[in-house]
Amino acid sequence: MSGPGNFVDLQVNGYAGVDFNADGLEADDLHRACSAMQRDGVRGCLATFITDHPEAMTSRVRRLVRLRAADDLVRKQVVGVHIEGPFIQPKQGYVGAHPADAVMPADPDVMSRLLDAGEGLTRLVTLAPECDRGLTVTRLLTREGIVVSAGHCNPSLDELDAAIDAGLSMFTHLGNGCPMHVQRHDNVIQRALARADRLWLCFIADGVHVPVFALKNYLKLAGDRAIVVTDAMAAAGLGPGRHRLGRWEVDVDADLAAWAPDRSHLVGSAMTMQQAAANLADRVGLGPDQIDQLTRRRPAAVLRTCLD
Repeated sequence: MSGPGNFVDLQVNGYAGVDFNADGLEADDLHRACSAMQRDGVRGCLATFITDHPEAMTSRVRRLVRLRAADDLVRKQVVGVHIEGPFIQPKQGYVGAHPADAVMPADPDVMSRLLDAGEGLTRLVTLAPECDRGLTVTRLLTREGIVVSAGHCNPSLDELDAAIDAGLSMFTHLGNGCPMHVQRHDNVIQRALARADRLWLCFIADGVHVPVFALKNYLKLAGDRAIVVTDAMAAAGLGPGRHRLGRWEVDVDADLAAWAPDRSHLVGSAMTMQQAAANLADRVGLGPDQIDQLTRRRPAAVLRTCLD
């Protein structure tokens, strides 16, 4: 199993009571979150910013990047930025915890402003391929060497194939960011699994976002293209209670599942990478090398430009 200091997490919205999506993020809070991640065995992460109006997103990205530049520990722990939205599928079920009023079609000008705010640190962007007309943003990001991931989306198989041909190379938290009820066979989960030979497939391994029996099936089908992420939010490492992610107040239950207050849907995760690794060992039945691949080596390979 990955030892202390080895985990690489591609999706961290916050940690140890600190919300990376908060306006006015403070230097001391960011340092404290990164210190807690380091303590919990994370070698590096992508600070993840979810959908909001472009002005709010650019401000938050810019603030974290500048705080990072002034703190050695934060620079070590936050190896880049993951922008998740606002170019996602607005339909109910697919939009998930993202504020629906801020969702918009993919726009290269907005994307460029977000990239400028990231000052070269954007490593990963999640978008809905079917909302990227002409795949303009996908191609823009691919030219910049940024990983493009499908998520909170419902592309047809033809749309997914076209996006892959344009540079899409990943799928964000497969099995989530989609409705509870979908067509039995032709659905976004099956389409992504059908392209496991061409996509990195990311999964949240808390046993709640994807039930353990289904996670076992998905990991078998994804093979050596599977990656585990936490999708951690501010409650990660704190346990049950009420916490904040962006605009959301969320309730974390005894299973460390983070729910909207009305329990209509999940809102990120309160899981640490240590807990994910323990789940993979104890509940999924994987061995140390398999867990190391899922939680360190493959995500590090995705981020080869910043974790060589």
